[in-house]
Amino acid sequence: MKTKNLDLENIIFTTLNTVFLVILAAAMVYPLLNTLAVSLNDGMDTVRGGIYLWPRIFSLQNFRVVFHMDTIYTAFFVSVGKTIVIVATNLFFTSMLAYTLSRREYIFNKPITVIFVLTMYFNAGLIPNYMLIKNLNLLGTFTVYWLPNVISAFNLIVIRTYIKTIPESLIESAKIDGAGDFRVFMQIIMPLCVPTLATIALFVAVGSWNSWFDTFLYNSSKQNLSTLQYELQKLLASTLSAGGAQGGGANSAAQSGASNATTPQSIRAAITIVAAVPILIVYPFLQKYFVSGLTIGGVKE
Repeated sequence: MKTKNLDLENIIFTTLNTVFLVILAAAMVYPLLNTLAVSLNDGMDTVRGGIYLWPRIFSLQNFRVVFHMDTIYTAFFVSVGKTIVIVATNLFFTSMLAYTLSRREYIFNKPITVIFVLTMYFNAGLIPNYMLIKNLNLLGTFTVYWLPNVISAFNLIVIRTYIKTIPESLIESAKIDGAGDFRVFMQIIMPLCVPTLATIALFVAVGSWNSWFDTFLYNSSKQNLSTLQYELQKLLASTLSAGGAQGGGANSAAQSGASNATTPQSIRAAITIVAAVPILIVYPFLQKYFVSGLTIGGVKE
């Protein structure tokens, strides 16, 4: 009887759990599919509403308006370069500092950690940050994108916590063999932190890729340093200001001979898809690193 009750409980739990997960997955996937359907639908027809998972009147006009922007391709490569540099520098310097602060023999590890934690709760504000960037002569330069993002306090705490789970005997054995701290960091700590670093890399990349306010604030006058998100933001703003009658980027679209049958809703959907596709392409390559535990079995105590 007990075995039958357990089997019945397992069946009920598995069924309810599966139904819940299916509903949760549908709730997450539907907005993306709906946005894709709106972006592929005729702009004027979109105003009527009622578009769910499939476009009612198929049209590529929304994407033509987006890709007819003269500056979008340069902005795309700037965004790619910006994201790569930010991810590389943030991971390297943050993980190096995290390793230093994880060492018990370093007497200043606790006060420095407290200082970095405080920066997560207190911020000087927009104007002091702008004045700092200006005084450092970073306005109108590519450096302004990555230099303020070299160290992330939250990522520092995450990596430091993960490093502390690495068996101390691994580090001690390497030092006995003559390895210095930098060699230990590069050849032992970094490889073992790959799951954490890959997860953080994705978060940093998404944040960098979706950021447009830094371009607006520091490099709005430098067209050659404009990013994709900032150009798409300008396109959406021009679409909204025109009330959808001319569509976003009306001047460039008209010069390219494109139709004006776009609306703010359809342009917004197309911009969302264009901005999301690169991240969706990168994500599967990093997903396999999300499950940690590479140190299990590394040392037999």
